[in-house]
Amino acid sequence: MARVGEAAPPVAARDALARARLRASLVPDLLVEARRVVNTVIAGWHGRRKRGIGENFWQFRPYVEGETMSRIDWRRSARDDHVYVRDKEWEAAHTVWLWADPSPSMLYQSRGASVSKESRALVLILALAELLSRSGERIAWPGLSDPFTARNGAERLASYLLHAGELPARPNLSQLRRFSDIVVAGDFLDPVEETFEWLDPLAQRGVRAHLVEISDPAEESFPYSGRTEFTDPETGQKLTAGRAETLAEDYRRLYTARRQELASRCAKLGWSYTVNHTDRLASDALVKVHMAMTADVGHGGH
Repeated sequence: MARVGEAAPPVAARDALARARLRASLVPDLLVEARRVVNTVIAGWHGRRKRGIGENFWQFRPYVEGETMSRIDWRRSARDDHVYVRDKEWEAAHTVWLWADPSPSMLYQSRGASVSKESRALVLILALAELLSRSGERIAWPGLSDPFTARNGAERLASYLLHAGELPARPNLSQLRRFSDIVVAGDFLDPVEETFEWLDPLAQRGVRAHLVEISDPAEESFPYSGRTEFTDPETGQKLTAGRAETLAEDYRRLYTARRQELASRCAKLGWSYTVNHTDRLASDALVKVHMAMTADVGHGGH
């Protein structure tokens, strides 16, 4: 056993095949949960909410000189002294890439959480797949599928996950193109610079990202005291603390600073950053991501 304040050497690496089998066994139940979450928010889910080609009415707006006269809504214009145009809602298919972090740290679940971080991330991704598929959008998982349109998109994505072996810690995102979106669900515990070294090329190509941090309540509050052994889930390295409570203040400061830096960088790029705690509802994050995706900003700064 390591002495107090010392780090023990790493334990044997986790069995990647066992992790893949565990994920596969969870996927059917997670798909059911994802559909339950969807049913709680579906009433508030609408289209892309952009002006463009489509059949559904979106808004009235003032006529601008040079526009086609046939677009003027004369009935609405007759109500006052202004001329109004009737805009339709954009209904063109959009490509949204969906990805959940498969790293070992996502397996963590404290006593105060209802699910593991991995389960919550997969439920959110499958719920988004369900909603986006119903809206006619193209969806895909980088490195696992090409973009596709299908009414049963969540079921197809779940099938890909069922039969996938070991998933890479970070997929290759070079196939993502301008005007597409990607939703990334993970704990983002890696150094901020490493995370954005991976994601920055997306901004250069005009891809808009939506980061969803999955957080266990114990990770945020650090409720530990007394002699405590901490294990790094990525390396297996162990650290024994004699009085864990003495680490709490510094830990919380670093944890909060990491989150603030991630959120700040996303804001500068026109991306969204959402935090979802595993002791709270998954639907909370789903609504926030939906609102961010329908905002007409973030693709190359436009």
